[in-house]
Amino acid sequence: MSKRDYYDVLGVDRSADEKALKSAYRKLAMKYHPDQNQGDPAAEEKFKEVGEAYAILSDAQQRAAYDRFGHAAFENGNGAGGGHPFGQGVNPEDIFQDLFSQVFGGGFASSGGRKRGGPQRGADLRYDLEITLAEAWAGKEETIHVPQAVACGTCEGSGCAPGYKPETCETCAGHGRVRAQQGFFTIERACPQCGGAGQIIEKPCKTCQGQGRTRKERTLSVNIPAGVEDGTRIRLAGEGEAGLRGGPAGDLYVFLGIKPHRFFQREASNLYCRVPVPITTVALGGNIEVPTIDGKRMKVAVPAGTQTGQQFRLKGKGMTVLRSPNRGDMFVEVAVETPVNLTKRQKELLQEFAGDTNDKTNPQSSGFFDKVKGLWEDLKD
Repeated sequence: MSKRDYYDVLGVDRSADEKALKSAYRKLAMKYHPDQNQGDPAAEEKFKEVGEAYAILSDAQQRAAYDRFGHAAFENGNGAGGGHPFGQGVNPEDIFQDLFSQVFGGGFASSGGRKRGGPQRGADLRYDLEITLAEAWAGKEETIHVPQAVACGTCEGSGCAPGYKPETCETCAGHGRVRAQQGFFTIERACPQCGGAGQIIEKPCKTCQGQGRTRKERTLSVNIPAGVEDGTRIRLAGEGEAGLRGGPAGDLYVFLGIKPHRFFQREASNLYCRVPVPITTVALGGNIEVPTIDGKRMKVAVPAGTQTGQQFRLKGKGMTVLRSPNRGDMFVEVAVETPVNLTKRQKELLQEFAGDTNDKTNPQSSGFFDKVKGLWEDLKD
């Protein structure tokens, strides 16, 4: 099958500059990357095709040769067929990974997940921790148990059996990369002897099989500062997965989730609560007791005539502000409670009260029905 034109593969004009080429490659490589399309061979082929096109066109000399001779410039015998643009014995995936790292800053691993060089940094870990609103207000020291890869105790992370040490690879002199001359071009690829590690382990550790790490559950202490919010991330440097072959450990990120409170709702540093108040208390005035987030109680004076929805502010009784001595406020919203299960005497008293009410005792309802009457009269007209 004949190859597609490299400019068509990237979707750019033949006059496209380096910036346009890089932008087109970035977009297509992200779209067809194997990590984004696992199990899709068509996407994998597209990814290789895009990488091959960019590898040629991003190099000034190779692009000039391609513009003049087309694909024949990279075939054996100048068009004899059967050749590969990267030369025999060169793994194109190594080149694609290098290109991908240059364009994306190394932020995307290849589908094989290999990192070039000797010791490798361990992976970062995530731990989800749920706490109460009161714990978020006060802060706390929490003990967590994290299963993770830790440095092998037998070989101390080297990957070698006791008494042995990793030896520098003679093929690549410890660099993990080798270069091959292909015509006018020099191609760099992973060392076939050490697989890119730069070191050879002649006798692997039996405990970790040469990996330099084993799996174990670790017990860690996490300091949760007062005032944290839902979704807060706490970083524990060096507490992630142990590195390969003695590499540095990754980090552990603890993500906090705050359980819903049965009484309080939180908005930033303020707390809100809705309190049912007897109709007699709001009509005559009085005091109510409300709980606070610190586990105490506080009296709130309710003036006579208080209506449903009216709020009372308790200054400084809200949440702790993160890394600050300040605290938010607490807002108490009144919900007037309608009496139920009345006795005969209570009903008689309410009926007597109802017969003695007027516009002054019920100004809101009287005003409302006056407006409704006016609306009905307008509709009749």
